[in-house]
Amino acid sequence: MIRTDTDGITVLGVDGEIDHDNVSGLTRALPPAEAAEGRRVVVDLSRVTFMDSSGVNALITAYQGARAAGGCLRLVVVRGAVLRTLQLVGLDTVIPFHPALEEALAATRPEP
Repeated sequence: MIRTDTDGITVLGVDGEIDHDNVSGLTRALPPAEAAEGRRVVVDLSRVTFMDSSGVNALITAYQGARAAGGCLRLVVVRGAVLRTLQLVGLDTVIPFHPALEEALAATRPEP
């Protein structure tokens, strides 16, 4: 996992598989709810090859925490299997998805 800050937006780049055995790495990398006040986060899943319900739950928890704290969380999702999984559980109707990091960053930047 790679974590960077771009224009005040935390970008978390994730690769490989997200499952029960390694979801704790994602959970630790996401801002905790108590530290999420006004924080803007983009999780780049474009290099993720597989995700199970553990990963879905981690994203939902992070999204809810960000929203409750006045922040936002967006996802970059381009891989077929991961995209299908997230659509199957309806996550695309809850968390904004973007096909590219640049699009997610543009949509996440605060308006002047």
